[in-house]
Amino acid sequence: MALVRTLVDEDREHSEPALPQELRELYGGDLHFRASPAARPLVIANFVSTLDGIAGYETKGKWAGSTVNDPDPADRFIMGLLRASADAVMVGSRTAQSVSAKSLWTPGYVYPDAKRFYAQYRTGMLRKPEYPLLVVVSGSGKLELHRAIFRPSPMRTVVITTPAGRDELRRLGAAASGPVEIHALDSGGDKIAPAAILELLQSQFAVRRLLHEGGPTLFGQFLAAGAVDELFLTLSPQIAGRRQSGARPAIVQGVEFQPDSAPRFQILTARERAGHLYLRYRRS
Repeated sequence: MALVRTLVDEDREHSEPALPQELRELYGGDLHFRASPAARPLVIANFVSTLDGIAGYETKGKWAGSTVNDPDPADRFIMGLLRASADAVMVGSRTAQSVSAKSLWTPGYVYPDAKRFYAQYRTGMLRKPEYPLLVVVSGSGKLELHRAIFRPSPMRTVVITTPAGRDELRRLGAAASGPVEIHALDSGGDKIAPAAILELLQSQFAVRRLLHEGGPTLFGQFLAAGAVDELFLTLSPQIAGRRQSGARPAIVQGVEFQPDSAPRFQILTARERAGHLYLRYRRS
């Protein structure tokens, strides 16, 4: 039984199914991706926002997206499906540390009801390892290393940071031979160029399909670099509002575009459940 109802489907480039039957039924259709560009991985972003573009209520102790759309099952199912489809899942340090310390960034963790179907799809059809690589981007290296993602587990975690961030992680107790792999990229500041991140992931970890789960600042940097190929956006049927000096984030923070340079996308699919819209866009 489908979790969502398909309203628009413009993705008709493929005739062969990409998903196993159970996932196709739940998703209300299929899910194909184009091959990655020659020079870098294919970058897919996944966000949720209110109707007025707010990505989170900034509630202490909760991941921003969960405050907008928790506990919508279809949104969580799609998040798990995208994780199952990716070679790596990437998050910024603030996003990684805004959830429970026990949280894992695996397909089955976010939507346990489809855990078995995700695993069959990932290992059986895609021939990928059991879990995607988790990539945490932190310029400062100020990470809470007690979190489950930084402890020994079946899911491999890589931290991409700056030389100063690497020194901070060592000061915090990250061992060179520990469960977290640290890669320092010299960016000349506290921000790391998206092109350098993508080159590292492709050359050293064979990442061809990268799922970008935020946060808004890191997403803005990738948009500004022209390094976002697709956007999955869940619209939650609520309006959050924002004070003039408020800190509620949009899905993009830290960059501004002009009309002639604004990234533009074309819609591929639109799905609906209980007033929520699940939209898929491809970069024009």
